Amino acid sequence: MRGMLLLITLLFSLNASANEVSIINASFKKDKGLWYVSVTLKHNDTGWDHYADAWRLLDANGKEIGKRVLFHPHEQEQPFTRSLGNVRINPSNKIIYVEAHDKVHGWSKQRLVVDLRKKQGAGFQVVK
Repeated sequence: MRGMLLLITLLFSLNASANEVSIINASFKKDKGLWYVSVTLKHNDTGWDHYADAWRLLDANGKEIGKRVLFHPHEQEQPFTRSLGNVRINPSNKIIYVEAHDKVHGWSKQRLVVDLRKKQGAGFQVVK
C-alpha cells in the first residue's frame, strides 16, 4: 500500500511538472530608450482553470520591471507569442530574467536569462 501511494505521488508530480509553462524564446528590441519585448510560451492550456496567464521581466536584483498578463487560454495556439512595449530597463542592467506563470503551478521553475550585451543567446535575441 505504501509503495502504491509513493508511485501515485511520483506520477502526479511528474505530470504536474510536465504541465508547467515553458519559455521558448524572448526577443528584446530597443527604440528611443525603451524596450519592446516579445516572449514565446508553450503550455498545455486546458481551459479557464489551467492556462499560461502571464510572463514577467526581472532585473538581477529580482525587481519586476515589466509584466504581461494573458487574459485567456490559448488552447488552439501553441506555442504562442505575446509582446509588451514601453519597457524601461535601466542601462546599468545587463542581465534580465524572463519568468512565466500558469494558473495552477504559479511561476515556473524555468527562468530564461537574457544578456542585453549580446545580440543573441540560448533562447533570446537583442536588437539595439
